[in-house]
Formats: sequence, C-alpha cells, structure tokens
Amino acid sequence: MLAVGGSPPDGPGWAVEMKWDGIRVIVVREAAACRLYSRTGREVSGSYPELAAALKALPGSGSLILDGEIVAQEPDGAPSFGRLQRRMHVARPGEQLIAEVPVQLFAFDLLVADGRDLMAQPYLARRERLAELPLPAPLSAPPHWVGVDAGKLLVVAREHRLEGIVSKRADSVYLPGRRSPAWIKTPLRNNTEVVVAGWTPGAGGFQSTFGSLVLGAYDDSGRFVFIGNVGTGFTRAARRAIRATLDEIGVSTSPFDQPPPEAAAAGWRWVEPILVGDVEFREYSGERLRMPSWKGLRTDKTPPQVQVPPVR
Repeated sequence: MLAVGGSPPDGPGWAVEMKWDGIRVIVVREAAACRLYSRTGREVSGSYPELAAALKALPGSGSLILDGEIVAQEPDGAPSFGRLQRRMHVARPGEQLIAEVPVQLFAFDLLVADGRDLMAQPYLARRERLAELPLPAPLSAPPHWVGVDAGKLLVVAREHRLEGIVSKRADSVYLPGRRSPAWIKTPLRNNTEVVVAGWTPGAGGFQSTFGSLVLGAYDDSGRFVFIGNVGTGFTRAARRAIRATLDEIGVSTSPFDQPPPEAAAAGWRWVEPILVGDVEFREYSGERLRMPSWKGLRTDKTPPQVQVPPVR
C-alpha cells in the first residue's frame, strides 16, 4: 500500500508515524522459511541475513507477513540512505560489512499473523497486533501517535533528521499495491526518484568519470521526458562505480522523445534508461529540478514507476 503526498490532514481519526529514509520491504515468513521482498518484487533476503535470521527466530509456526522499512542509522540515530547504499547492492555481505553497516527492520504494519489475514481490519487494530509481537533487535515496531498535533511531530522529525511523517486513517484497511489517500506522506524535504538517461563529460578531477548525470522521468501520458542534471552528492567511489555501469549500457541515440537542445553541443552521452536513482531538490518548475543532489541508486523501483515530480 502506498501513500499520496500532501499536508498533514486536520481533524480527528488519524494516526501519525515517522517517515524513515530506507528501503521498503514486505516480509513473508512461513514455517522455517523467511523472505524479504523489495517494492519491485525482487527478493533481497540474502542482502540482510541478520534480519532474516531474527525473523525466523520469532515464536509461532503460522504464516507472518510484515510491511516495513530497512534502515541504516548514523551513530546519533538518524537514518542514512548513503550508509544503506553499502548494503543494498551486496547480495551476500560478509561479517565485516554487516558489522560496519548494521541495519534494522522498522515494521509498521502487520498483514498476516498466525496464518490469519488482517488486511481488512482497521489500521489501529493491525498496529495493536503488531505491538504484541516479541520483536528482538534488529527488529522493532516504531511508535505511532493518535490525537497528537501533526505539525509538532514534523518539528520532532526535523530535529532528529528524519524524512518527515506519514498520516494514516485510524480506520483504514490495507490495500496492497494501491496508492490511497488514506495514507498521506508529508516530507520535510523534496526528493524524487529519477531515471538515468545519460551523462555529461567531466573536467578536472572528474574527467575520468562524469560531470553530471542526465535525468528523466515519465509524464502522465507515458512519455519519457528530461527533468534536469545532477552533479553533486557523489562520493568518488560512487562516481567510479556509476561510470563503469554507464559504459556498459551506453547507446548512440537519446532515449528522450525531445532531447534538451544543449545536449548535442555539449557532447552529452546517452545510456539505456534502466538505472533508477534518488535525488533531493529544492523545487521543480516543470522544466528541470532546481539544486538537485544525488542520494544513491535504488533497486526497489523500476523505471516505468518513476513519474515526473509535481510542480512546486
């Protein structure tokens, strides 16, 4: 189930959760087997063996399905998508990487418990059942609040460097695969998924990698359109790794229906539009992202799911 973007709703009947900067997963445990799936349906259990082991060890033999977020935290507790990147692309992490970049599963919904489907039950009833689960570290069920001013919780989220908040109707049922106004996400900063369409040549210290990545997304009519370039937010290691991937997927023609007019003169290089990334930005006017900063590649979304951000 997915949330729509918007301001926190007014009035009673809503619960509020914090919004974590991680990757969304569905956990399915049946008997002795446990699998974690990303939003694209790809199994990622091998990347997070400590989570799978903790979930297998939970008491009970009936089916269990959880919805939650995998998060890597900084020493002060703030979630770090950059740190999580070190785990996301490793299919079988070793003990050293697991120790250096520990992850947690923050479960925020319970869909099936002891083989019983709970999705038709109200949100608060599902949260009550979730609170009854004996979740040991690195598993937890972060709190939710009812009857608390959402604006004050946004302030708390900002103080703790969280992404924002998510407001959920207390009586909402769980609608798998659907984006529903019963869940409203309110981010503190704008961020959006993007599809990498190409790159621009670098200069100076970036001559061996790239100057910026060319970004695209799909509009309401299904066209793949240009939404800007991003040249900041990369570590040197990320630049080298991304450039190696770009060289493997290069193409001779633009993937856009209408390439930006400056592309030819500036010597832009094109790639197959198959890489999905995450960027932060100040605003989007309908032409290109303003002041974008790269956060990392995503493996939990496919390119057709990446839509043009709303004009602000």
